[in-house]
Amino acid sequence: MANQHKHPVRGLRNIPGDLWEEFEAATQRQQSDRSAELRRFMEWYVGRSGAELPKRSPTPKG
Repeated sequence: MANQHKHPVRGLRNIPGDLWEEFEAATQRQQSDRSAELRRFMEWYVGRSGAELPKRSPTPKG
C-alpha cells in the first residue's frame, strides 16, 4: 500500500527539543541519520550478536 511504512513508527517522549536538534546535527556530521544511530545503540544495548556501540560524533568547537 502506498505511503505505508515497512516498520511501525515509534514515538519517543520526554526528549527536549534542544537535545533532539543536537542529536540530528551529530548524526549529520557522521553522514548517518537518527533512526540508524538509535537502532545501532539499541542493538548494542540489548546485546545482539556482533553489535557495537556506535561511534560518537566529534563535538564541534564553538
